[in-house]
Amino acid sequence: MEPHGPGCPGSVLFGCELTANTKSYTFQVDEEDDSDHILALSVVCLTDGAKDECNVVEVVGRNHENQEIAVPVANLKLSCQPLLSLDNFKLQPPVTFRLAAGSGPVHLTGWHRIVHREDASFEEDDDLSEEEEEELAPIMPAKK
Repeated sequence: MEPHGPGCPGSVLFGCELTANTKSYTFQVDEEDDSDHILALSVVCLTDGAKDECNVVEVVGRNHENQEIAVPVANLKLSCQPLLSLDNFKLQPPVTFRLAAGSGPVHLTGWHRIVHREDASFEEDDDLSEEEEEELAPIMPAKK
């Protein structure tokens, strides 16, 4: 089971749409909320009405020096790449999604995970991938 998905306690579905009229969307949480919030993006895709043009989606956030930084995460075109899996790309709010080029519509989907500070399962989820790696069978050489 995915650590960010429908079976995960504290996870809710997230979605937003970027268009020529709505070029950005900011995901933020209440500053007084003492829970940890994680946004795990799963898919970005063109939706009905998209033109065959490059649609560039950027994530705008803050770097380690608290300076605004914009990073392109997808370049979609209807005829060659209408969707892109982001494999639960994790972000911490506040974060803004911006349609830097194109007119969309582009839809972003994922999971908003709320972890209460006393909930220790947050750290345990990150250890799952290490355990899974240990269980993989060794690679056997091909027979000649």
